[in-house]
Amino acid sequence: MPGWLKWLLGFGLKVAVVVLAVLLVAGIYLDKVVRDKFDGQLWNLPAVVYGRVLTLQPEQPITIDEVKRELDLLQYHKVRNPQRIGEYSASSTRIELIRRPFEFEDGHEGERHIMLTFSGNTLQSIEDLSRERQLGYIRIEPKMLGMLGTQEGEQRIFLPRERFPEVLVDALLVTEDRDFYYHEGISPLAIVRALLVNLQAGRTVQGGSTLTQQLAKNIFLTRERTLLRKISEAYIALIIDYRYSKDRILEAYLNEIYLGQNGGKEVHGFGLGARLYFGRPLQELRIDQQALLVALAKGPSYYNPWRNPERAKQRRDLVLRLMMDNGTLSGAQYEQAASRPLDVQRKPQIASRQPAYFQQLQRELKQKVGDNFTPGVGLRVFSTLDPLSQQEAEQAVMAQVPRLAKKAGVSVETALVAVDRRSGEIRAMVGGSRPGYAGFNRALDGRRQIGSLVKPAVYLAALRQPKLYSLATTIEDKPIVLKGSRGSAWKPRNYDRRFRGEVPLYYALAKSLNVPTVNLGMKVGLGSVIDTMVQLGVPRDEVPKLPSILLGAFTLTPFEVTQMYQTVVSGGRKAELTALRSVVDQQGQQLYRNYPKAAQVVPEQAAWLTTYGMKNVVSQGTARFLRPTFGWAALAGKTGTTDNNRDSWYVGADGREVVTVWVGRDDNKPVNLTGSAGALRLYSNYLKRRQPEPLRLAWPQKLTTSKYQRQPNGTLRLDCSGQQSLPVWDQDGSAKAHCTQKQPAGWIREMFSQ
Repeated sequence: MPGWLKWLLGFGLKVAVVVLAVLLVAGIYLDKVVRDKFDGQLWNLPAVVYGRVLTLQPEQPITIDEVKRELDLLQYHKVRNPQRIGEYSASSTRIELIRRPFEFEDGHEGERHIMLTFSGNTLQSIEDLSRERQLGYIRIEPKMLGMLGTQEGEQRIFLPRERFPEVLVDALLVTEDRDFYYHEGISPLAIVRALLVNLQAGRTVQGGSTLTQQLAKNIFLTRERTLLRKISEAYIALIIDYRYSKDRILEAYLNEIYLGQNGGKEVHGFGLGARLYFGRPLQELRIDQQALLVALAKGPSYYNPWRNPERAKQRRDLVLRLMMDNGTLSGAQYEQAASRPLDVQRKPQIASRQPAYFQQLQRELKQKVGDNFTPGVGLRVFSTLDPLSQQEAEQAVMAQVPRLAKKAGVSVETALVAVDRRSGEIRAMVGGSRPGYAGFNRALDGRRQIGSLVKPAVYLAALRQPKLYSLATTIEDKPIVLKGSRGSAWKPRNYDRRFRGEVPLYYALAKSLNVPTVNLGMKVGLGSVIDTMVQLGVPRDEVPKLPSILLGAFTLTPFEVTQMYQTVVSGGRKAELTALRSVVDQQGQQLYRNYPKAAQVVPEQAAWLTTYGMKNVVSQGTARFLRPTFGWAALAGKTGTTDNNRDSWYVGADGREVVTVWVGRDDNKPVNLTGSAGALRLYSNYLKRRQPEPLRLAWPQKLTTSKYQRQPNGTLRLDCSGQQSLPVWDQDGSAKAHCTQKQPAGWIREMFSQ
């Protein structure tokens, strides 16, 4: 053998040894990288946030329209005869639906075929049609609100392999890798086939990469196109295929595939892609919709159905044709699916944005869950947000703020907080005139003087002393001068600049009279008034011990105002306002759960009487604008206006919610809107959309009424007896009769005493 040949063989052997050594070392390293990734946590998964769960029970006061709106909001599909999950039908008194399966905070519940029967404004019965039996309750799955957590620029909802529709899997394999279950991670046959197709077309129309190679590239490599990256991709694909089952690899691919953008973040996985394009769970998509998702895997930007609908439809129809050619679809199924429009959402979104509410939610997660809330591990957060209340609040803001700005002659801002009247759970929150804009949150951080909103707390402080004060107790409405410590003088005046001499307590509250309120507060004592405010939920350090606080000359946020009023209109039972219900990990373990609870912080009868006084605000006082439309609901409320009309406030309560509305300007300049001309109008718009529940107050034990007769001359004749002669007042504030009852009632049945 010639010497040069021996040298060449020796050199080649050395090179081969080196190459094998490099491949071995690289293989050992890449194998460790692959196993560390696949055997650990493959992705950083954001926390998924859900709204409140709607629980339905027989005899529950809820209308059929409310339930239909809930189902529409959850993207249930209205049909004539429900056959699949996520469908419902409705008549005038019944709703038939197939409820989706869902992992609730306390465990999984499967699909349920349900019939709901209504009578008037009440849910009469719940029948499980599959088992033909009556149910004591049924839970409707909550709306997905959005995601919290990872700092990475991508989002996904992880789904296990068994939860992906087989039609979608078949469509993906026949389109992208028909030999997936037969190759070892790379497919020489696919490479040759792609090469021939591309040569015939004169351009690149088909790739030779397997799903495993695409997965290796997406998870482990960059997108640069180099020979080294292609070799690495193939090598990693071989390792993945050797280490893991085909179903495990397919599961990873189905959750990894990039399908578009949402809010500046990449959307990965068919589970989240279904919500981005169709607003529904993946399992409920039709064949043509699943085919579109598979089509988008080729290039979500190039085939974007909103920007390039024709291009997207052509690609979708190609996927459908390949499915037919492969036997997955019949000819009739293909024709039906291909004839459908794209049917995507009006705009690409996974969930509507509630930035103000999410700020409160994040604060509570930090405060109540702390280190247990670990970003990136796929937690589920159950909130208290009512999607109907939030939607209608946002719509009311967008509809009413431009009108108020036109009336004021200047641009105005707003804030709105709605909470459950009994539990204190936050149902809706809007932080500004643009509800979806994540800017300054006026609901949580906008500190403004509250004006007359303070008055119910002043009157409650008096009414908790029943031996001294009742709703019929007279208060002086005469000029008053209060001297300051430095010689200054404060002369409070009523809004209309009039003085009435003496007025009953209920009348002064209904008409929001300033001077009687100051006189009452000074008699009760500033200390007692402040203590009452603090018990209602007002932070003590926000209230200076000055007479001006009796007219609201101190600042609170709309959130803090709502806490104060929640306590009043729930019979004196304070429930801490909260946006967070529970946090659950991927294994179903509860990391945190809040059980709604309330504590009696002020006497029930005093809170009841104050709430009754606030009903008079609506029936005959500064909020009577609501009476023609909502008189049937017996609402309670209070208007508030600060000096020079800088702030317009209204707090309203129906049987369901307490709602605080603020309207003003960020620069604290006047808006020339009183509480009744500004914030009250926005609240009224909200009520027209949300429809209130009647506010029925349970009768406290220590309250009684007096019988009465109205005489022909307009005076009242009361059936009462006692030793002390006190006046009885008519609704215009003037004395009409005298009653000699020791604890006087008032001008009509609703005047109460202990």
